[in-house]
Formats: sequence, structure tokens, C-alpha cells
Amino acid sequence: MKFRPCIDIHGGLVKQIVGGSLKETENRDRITSSVTENFVSGSDASFYGNLYREKGLYGGHIILLDKSGSEAYEADLHQAGLALEAFSGGLQIGGGVTAANAERMLDMGATHVIVTSYVFSDGRINYDNLKSLVYMAGKEHLVLDLSCRKKDSSYYIVTDRWQKFTDMVLSKECMYELSEYCDEFLVHAVDVEGRGSGIDGDAAAILGQCSDLVTTYAGGISTYEDIALLERMGHSKVDFTIGSALDIFGGTISFNDVAEKYHG
Repeated sequence: MKFRPCIDIHGGLVKQIVGGSLKETENRDRITSSVTENFVSGSDASFYGNLYREKGLYGGHIILLDKSGSEAYEADLHQAGLALEAFSGGLQIGGGVTAANAERMLDMGATHVIVTSYVFSDGRINYDNLKSLVYMAGKEHLVLDLSCRKKDSSYYIVTDRWQKFTDMVLSKECMYELSEYCDEFLVHAVDVEGRGSGIDGDAAAILGQCSDLVTTYAGGISTYEDIALLERMGHSKVDFTIGSALDIFGGTISFNDVAEKYHG
């Protein structure tokens, strides 16, 4: 179990947001978005890239929160480039990834591309798109984001900035099936993401059943007790990320303490 740092970017700025709060509207040719923010950094993404490199925290993820094709997305991508320049070979990148741009993102210095919506399109898994990604990026460079929300007592994978439910339930069986196509999983427990309300223990328990691939949990960690609970529910097999609860993002958990204790 190790700590995976994050850099979330929205509107060309490093931010921490409330999960599921991101809304988009399209007016003619312009896409605008609104979001509930927990934290907006005064530093650019290179600051965090350098920080993670200095601590030797490999395997963190950069998430571009704006819609691909918008002006804001290009600003997000610029910031991602700064982080990757600062820590080339140390970070993963996700948000708007397709078979058409995956190679470009790897060439920017990312070790992996993180994908959800391109693979889970129109509410179901698109194996043609998934196989295209594997062909372009390589299985060893692909992370599938299985971020989920609870509905009718099950956890369904959600897409399009966590707004749309797919027909795929997060389960041991689903993760085993998809492990054939990727190197890692990233799972945001969207219902608790950014809310500082503690982890989603049921979602963490599902991840703890699956040991075939490295899996990173995100969502709700706000205390050291939450980390300990995740360790128990995940049987010490699930990596984790912390966002707005860290002191580097305006929270109270010491980044330095977590980085030292869960360095891997």
C-alpha cells in the first residue's frame, strides 16, 4: 500500500473539487463549465511535479477536468506539460484521452494514460476503442479509470466527468476481465470524492478482493484514521491518493508525513 499523489487541473489551474459537481454547458461553439471548488492553488503544476519528484513519489496522476476540444482543456494540457517536464517518467495523465492523442501524452513524459469515457462510451464498454488504445499506447502504459457511484446497492462505473452511469457494475469479475487490457486501475469513489467525509468502505472492500493488478483508490480520505480503514478494507493491497485533505491543498493532513510513511 503506497501513497500516489495527484494534480487535478481545471481552467488551467491546479484545483481540488467536490466530486460529481462538474457541470458543462455548450453555447454555440463555446463550452463552459462550473464546479464546486475546495482549493485553487497559487502555484502552477510544475511546483507539484517538482515536489513529487523530490520525494520520489512515482505513479501519481494528473487529471485534466475540462472537456477535450475546449480552450480550457488546452490550458489544462499546458499545465500538465509543465508537471511532466518537472517529473518526466514519474506521472500518469488522464482526461480526454483517446487512441488519437494517447501517444502524444506519452511523448510528453507520462508513464501511463488514464482512460474512462473513451472506453465506456454510450453507457457500455466499447472493446473496439479499448483495443485501439492498447494498440496505440501499449497495455503496459494504460490505466483504466473505473470511477464509480452507488445506485440500487451496486457500484456502477461512471463517465463524462462522473455524470453518466454505464451499465457495468464494479466487481471482482469485471476487474479480472479488464485486467487483460491494462496495467493498473484507478478508482474514484465519486459519492465521497472531495467531501472530506471519510472513505467509501464498501467500494474499498471491492478493490481489496482484486489483487491481480495495482489499483489506486481515491475519495473521502480526510484523516489518518481513514487511511488505516482503507488499509484494513483493502487488505493492504490498495494504493491511495489524497486531495483536498492534504496541507499542500489547504487541508490538515501533512503531505510530508504521508509521503514518508507510505512511500512504497
